[in-house]
Amino acid sequence: MSSPPREVSTVELERRAFRKRQGAASIVISVVSTLVLAVLAWLFVINTPGWARVQQQFFNPEVALASLPRVWDGFLLNLRVLAMSAVLVLLFGLLLATLRTLRGPVWLPLRALAAAYTDVFRGIPLIIVLYLVGFGIPGLQMIPVRLPVEFWGTLALTLTYSAYVSEVFRAGIEAVHPSQRHAARSLGLSHGQTMRLVVVPQAFRKVTPALMNDFVAMQKDVGLISLLGAVDAVKAAQIETAAYFNFTPYVVAALLFVLLAIPTIRLTDWYTARVRAREQVGGIV
Repeated sequence: MSSPPREVSTVELERRAFRKRQGAASIVISVVSTLVLAVLAWLFVINTPGWARVQQQFFNPEVALASLPRVWDGFLLNLRVLAMSAVLVLLFGLLLATLRTLRGPVWLPLRALAAAYTDVFRGIPLIIVLYLVGFGIPGLQMIPVRLPVEFWGTLALTLTYSAYVSEVFRAGIEAVHPSQRHAARSLGLSHGQTMRLVVVPQAFRKVTPALMNDFVAMQKDVGLISLLGAVDAVKAAQIETAAYFNFTPYVVAALLFVLLAIPTIRLTDWYTARVRAREQVGGIV
């Protein structure tokens, strides 16, 4: 036998009615704000005297389609440099963070070197690092063979972003409670095993949102390798712009970078919200 339906209290009915009114009000406000934004865009962008000229020079569909193949080929170079740099940055950044967290006077030289490295490469702009690495190191003629520009761009990105990522990792390692280390050592684990099996996995989970934000930033900065002469998406857009005397290829390159960044940004937002919800367990007011 099914149980009789439970009667809904007056207070619950009032709450449901209030939530319904709030939902309807939110929809109305969203529609109105969108219309206001559209009107402002029409007044201050589309309705301006120079909009037709800007549209022809920056948003020309024919030029976009004609320049897309060459810009896409250059964008594939950006993707290769990004993939290699991301792996190297994670490995080298973790190594630097581990050196910074070593205890004992015997490790002082390594800690000092790691600290100096992070200070220097966090202070030098990436553009200068690209010039120093891409033109300075080959000028020393230490390597008998001529390495491609793609290699030097990857090296410059790795050197710069490893300094930032190492500090992110170090903050995550230091955020792990000391009792975790003490418990691991009491079980007979060595310092290396404690770091590898206990501390680093917890630290990695804590700093994943920050690491993903650094990855988004690196997705944009990978376009700077064009300064070394690499025909990436930016350089290809520059070549096509000179060929068509039109700036639309730059917009095409920008759209490719945006399409690359949006999934990572959304994934970062989702993971951050997931971590916050798990830690606070519904405690958000």
